[in-house]
Amino acid sequence: MVAPVGRLPPASVALLVVGAVASFQLAFQFAQLCWLVVVYLGCLYELRRVATARQAFYGGMVVGLGVFVPQMGFMWTIFGPAAVPLWLILAFFHGVFLLLLHRVEGRLGARWAMWLAPVLWCGIEYFRSEVWWLRFAWFTAGSVFQDGPAWLISTFGVYGMGFAACLLAVVVHRSMERAVIVVVISILWAISEPAYKRYYTPGLPVAGVQLEFPGVPEVLTALDHVAKAHPEAELLMLSEYTFDGAVPESVKIWCKRNHKWLVAGGKDVLQPGDSPGTPLLGPPTAGVATERYYNTAFVISTNGEVVFTQAKSRPIQFFKDGEPAREQRVWDSPWGKVGIAICYDVSYRRVMDELIRQHARALLIPTMDVETWGEHEHRLNARMAKIRAAEYRVPIFRVASSGISQLVDASGNERQTAPFPGAGEILSGELRLSSYGGNVPLDAWLAPACSVATGGVIVWLMVLALRHRTARKGAG
Repeated sequence: MVAPVGRLPPASVALLVVGAVASFQLAFQFAQLCWLVVVYLGCLYELRRVATARQAFYGGMVVGLGVFVPQMGFMWTIFGPAAVPLWLILAFFHGVFLLLLHRVEGRLGARWAMWLAPVLWCGIEYFRSEVWWLRFAWFTAGSVFQDGPAWLISTFGVYGMGFAACLLAVVVHRSMERAVIVVVISILWAISEPAYKRYYTPGLPVAGVQLEFPGVPEVLTALDHVAKAHPEAELLMLSEYTFDGAVPESVKIWCKRNHKWLVAGGKDVLQPGDSPGTPLLGPPTAGVATERYYNTAFVISTNGEVVFTQAKSRPIQFFKDGEPAREQRVWDSPWGKVGIAICYDVSYRRVMDELIRQHARALLIPTMDVETWGEHEHRLNARMAKIRAAEYRVPIFRVASSGISQLVDASGNERQTAPFPGAGEILSGELRLSSYGGNVPLDAWLAPACSVATGGVIVWLMVLALRHRTARKGAG
């Protein structure tokens, strides 16, 4: 049994909590201060030294609330008082991180705690963001690097960057001399963007228009306006849930008459007797009362035919958002392989990695961001498109129902945007497809491995606690 973890005075605990919260908020809000995420994780790491495991857990909970609540005030608007347990659930994972660190140091000592800290952080963050039912990935430590060197995040990924930041934080804490060396090397590495041998095809002219719950006549009028304003656009896109069913025949006829490709969101309604996973391309049967459906992106060709569909892989929890997709495929478009994901799907690496593994050279993201959710929530959602483009090194064209629509290049830079709320606003530009597809960062295997390792640590600590309790009973 290693000596008990040292005690921190209450004033130090309060200072570390405030320092962690302030550092994260500054790093998240201001790109030039992204390095403060190391201070945030360093303060969290130091909080393991409180007197008891219970204090460690509650200290982590307080930090977690300080991270999530200021950024997620919109949840009160959406859910009312039910937002409070949701905030607490998200903060719970910070508490678990500190609880585990406290236990590890108490059992094995500071050196083990130091080397396991990045593993535990990455494993818990990945589990919270990607694995369990209430998965939520907007505020990972690595997400503060969205405007950092694109090659860095494309190599390590957002979870790998969190792992690296936590490792740097504990090294800084352990030895100032080593920390200075690591920081200098990191800065030199970050500012020396390597020359990637990546080539892009000539730009595909695209255009999209922001429409929120439009009627079919409104859609046709908007498409006419887009075609007139941007006759060069070959591919048009509308938002998620543009149609409350399949694409109407009048819209298909419009595509054929105007020789335009169209990607638009709608529903593949499940008929009585259909099982989830059955693709439906036709309109729903009149009078059918069922509400079981796939939230689907439809691709309409210049012949006025539905040639491809992709359902939403991760319907939003607590919302009526359809059945989860049974499979993901890339669209073999006239310009090359293109991945299509719907709205919230872009938040999840486990969803988006699969499209890149199928050699998607660009990503199309029809999105529903209703105006009533507010500009701050829209900007948080829009961050994910920039992160994914930088991670995969592929461009993204994202059209939302109400701002903020984006045309993002393969380095994660927004080339064009449409404003919030921006009803009827048009986004246009060139989508420069990668010549040979994107790359999946190394955290695609590192983060799941850390989650498994974290589970192993939890089991090991439980076994030790059980043995200790049994030994005490035997001695008594």
